[in-house]
Amino acid sequence: MAYEKKEQLYEGKAKKVYATQDPNVVIVSYKDDATAFNGLKKGTITGKGAINNRMTNNLMRRLEAKGVPTHLVEELSDRETAVKKVSIVPLEVIIRNLSAGSFAKRYGVEEGIVFDQPTIEFSYKNDALGDPLLNTYHALALKLATAEEIETIKNYAFAVNEVLKAFWAECGVTLVDFKLEFGKVADGSIVLADEISPDTCRLWDAKTHEKLDKDRFRRDLGGVEDAYAEIMKRLLDHDAQ
Repeated sequence: MAYEKKEQLYEGKAKKVYATQDPNVVIVSYKDDATAFNGLKKGTITGKGAINNRMTNNLMRRLEAKGVPTHLVEELSDRETAVKKVSIVPLEVIIRNLSAGSFAKRYGVEEGIVFDQPTIEFSYKNDALGDPLLNTYHALALKLATAEEIETIKNYAFAVNEVLKAFWAECGVTLVDFKLEFGKVADGSIVLADEISPDTCRLWDAKTHEKLDKDRFRRDLGGVEDAYAEIMKRLLDHDAQ
């Protein structure tokens, strides 16, 4: 089906969302804009939109094949994709395989400690509050999701980790940690939404531990565009094998 881009519904930090002629499908358009620290730091990463769009769709197709439902409908162009319209569950889900970023800072440990098993944490998706951490009881008290929905989200999140960790390892990349967002489609079922990209994942070269993700932008490490291009190249090289 050819999806027709209609009025803009929303513009976020990294994407614009447009209505289509189908009330249950929207078009997501990925931007090159980059932000960090809840929008306090702003910049541009040339080519990021196309990389994040294509990588997200590639990885979501893999996840669908492994039984994780996603919002993906159809990739329309380098930067645009038709997705199922969802109401986002206002819980950001963070899975960690190694210590890094805010975890290392919060608990006073060095980066790069390999965990015996992955950790999961939730934050309340609210920029004005700085996306504060919360636990299941807080989420239930705030009516952000039901106990059943939280359990479903947890199970999907750990399943995503297993699939992506194995995939990136085949690309010579360590999946350090990542953020996921889930949404409810028209029938109320939960699907993986948003994106899976160097914006939302920490990805390190497995041998050198070189950072191939948005930390290069956050921490002014330079070589941001090169890192995004390199991680996309590894994904495409893997597919070409």
